[in-house]
Amino acid sequence: MFSRLILYLKKKILIVIFIGFVLGIMVTIYSHKAIDATSTDQFCKTCHTHPHVFDSWRLSAHYDTKSGVHIQCVECHLPPKGQGYLVEKAKLGLKDIYGFLFKDSADFNWEAKSTLEQAQHFVFKESCINCHINLFPLTLKKEGQDAHLYYTQNEEELRCINCHLHVGHYDPNALHAKNVDFGSTGGENKDVYTAATVVENHENFVETIPNTTVSFNMVAIPGGSFKMGSPGDEQMRNDNEGPVKEVAISPFFMAEVEVTWDEFLAFYSATAGEGRSTDTEGSRTESEVDAITGPTPPYGQPDQNWGLGARPAITMSYYSAETYCKWLSKVTGKTYRLPTEAEWEYACRGGTSSPYFFEGNPKDFREKGVLGRIISKENNTINEFIIFRENSDSKTQEPDKVKANPFGLKNMLGNAAEYCSDWYAPDSYSHLADGSKDPKGPTSGEEHVIRGGSFKSDAGSVRCASRDYTRTEAWLKTDPQIPKSKWWLSDCNYVSFRVVCEFDDKTGKN
Repeated sequence: MFSRLILYLKKKILIVIFIGFVLGIMVTIYSHKAIDATSTDQFCKTCHTHPHVFDSWRLSAHYDTKSGVHIQCVECHLPPKGQGYLVEKAKLGLKDIYGFLFKDSADFNWEAKSTLEQAQHFVFKESCINCHINLFPLTLKKEGQDAHLYYTQNEEELRCINCHLHVGHYDPNALHAKNVDFGSTGGENKDVYTAATVVENHENFVETIPNTTVSFNMVAIPGGSFKMGSPGDEQMRNDNEGPVKEVAISPFFMAEVEVTWDEFLAFYSATAGEGRSTDTEGSRTESEVDAITGPTPPYGQPDQNWGLGARPAITMSYYSAETYCKWLSKVTGKTYRLPTEAEWEYACRGGTSSPYFFEGNPKDFREKGVLGRIISKENNTINEFIIFRENSDSKTQEPDKVKANPFGLKNMLGNAAEYCSDWYAPDSYSHLADGSKDPKGPTSGEEHVIRGGSFKSDAGSVRCASRDYTRTEAWLKTDPQIPKSKWWLSDCNYVSFRVVCEFDDKTGKN
């Protein structure tokens, strides 16, 4: 009796094992089929409904390849199988399902999602290398060999899409070569200024750049004293903003807005050259001694295809900004330069001492989730004065989008960060004496101060006292040229600059 029971149980166990085995095989087969079915281009298209995505893919180098192979969506947007494929597929799948069910694709900022900052989260370097095993094929040109050699020396910090961002989705405006046509102007019929503006008093004036059609507003900033830095209890404060020091500032002039593309292209058109010697390096002929040589053609499109005109000029180096000021000084006969950090903060505050030059605290304007983000975009005072992460659409905007500060300056906070002439040091205020007049910062350093935050910044980074600094090496990391450009930044699209003009004997000061 007992033996029969044992035999019966064995049969049941074998049947259960067999059924489990069959079910396992079926689950494996159908799971595999399900994975394959949900990995086709057509299935991807059911969620990714934005109209340009498949058209740009079909125009790309990854669709009509020399070998006739069409690269599929998942071959770039998922890692290779065995390298986290299923995990990433599950994560992206859940995200796409959520977006499909609860979001409106018409509200997505597709342009922003195509930027390097966002693309790196859903384009995998492992997938690039899985196909492009040989980085030095015989057909690769010298420039490509240099760029790939640089990549192999910096693999931990670089991704393939740093240089090849648009290889999977064609963008006719994306250049990956010397842009020799940059700065070419159309046939605008405007009067050409024959002379710079004569300034006899410390009052607002419109500067006219001789031999161009360009003019810009300069604001007379009165002299005075202010408390530089932020108190220890200011919301979202950083340690490099103190201790607070009393500083005196002499009168000066400051541009109403950041240097626009119209202004910078006047300089570029007048001075740009390829291979000419400069005022700081190389030999010069006698006729070139007084000349100022401007930027070489950029590698790509410096304005990021957001537009030129009145938008702030971006992606130029600190050296470019300084050279622009030298050129502007020469052609106008005045003393133009970058502002000191003290001048910049004094002008930004406009006589106020709060975190911003308008009412409100940083935590009132920071991102607070979905509902809070909607409220922030539509109802906050900050949107009247600052272009920042919550209202910028991930790019710079024209100056007329915001109101001016109490001194009459626009975009001192946000839109594009701005170069200052000071060397950066996190503890520079500690070495500043109370009552200092017109301080100029440390006497030496490795990086320069930038102030004001940008279209990428959160509410805490666009406070009047917030400080940042240049990152020369990082901002040139993917520049494919050897040596790297000293004029243009390959990896920074959020810094510009604003000029000041000294109130001296060239501008009516006795």
